[in-house]
Amino acid sequence: MLVEIDKHGMISHARVRHARSPQIERGKRTAAITGIVVHQTDAETLESSLNSYRNPKANGAHFLIDKDGTIYQTAAIYQRTNHVGPLKARCLITGKCTPRDFPAKAGATTIHRIEMRKAPHERYPGNMEAIGIEMVGRARLPAGFRPIPEERHWSLDKLRGEYGIFDTPTAAQNQALSWLVSVLEDSMQMPHTEVFRHPLVSSKNKTEAQGANWNLPVPKP
Repeated sequence: MLVEIDKHGMISHARVRHARSPQIERGKRTAAITGIVVHQTDAETLESSLNSYRNPKANGAHFLIDKDGTIYQTAAIYQRTNHVGPLKARCLITGKCTPRDFPAKAGATTIHRIEMRKAPHERYPGNMEAIGIEMVGRARLPAGFRPIPEERHWSLDKLRGEYGIFDTPTAAQNQALSWLVSVLEDSMQMPHTEVFRHPLVSSKNKTEAQGANWNLPVPKP
């Protein structure tokens, strides 16, 4: 299903509320949009994420989906935002390369630089090519969790980042996500294979968006 997108990159549709935060926009894209990356906010509420997006030089995604399924557009899709971390090597997942094709002990930064030299269709979409969709959801430490002695000085945020388990998206969030992904694919002419959970693309908490489902039936319009 096609939707109207104005010259700035804002969607005009009753299902999408505008909550644009210029603070998270990093300038006009200089490459074509080739994919979508799905995230979770690691925040309890919609309001906390919207507030954080208003901070100077804040990072954030183009869309934010509340727990009740309400969709907010927080950045123009023709603007780049910083929502994807250093890229993993897509060729390792597809079997088109092996670890031996990379420098010995190559870290995340080195692999990212190698990936960014590849054509967009040969790697995961980075910040310049990807539309970001965040769903409100928190990472929580498992009940009874106790850090090992070497990690007791870690902050709570660092512990949650390492061991936290993200909330399962609500049914309303997944229905909204399916609709939004569908209209973006149709409107931007993107293949369905180019939609990814953030941890697949970058080294993040592996439970982020693990319950995200963008394959539900979508009613017209």
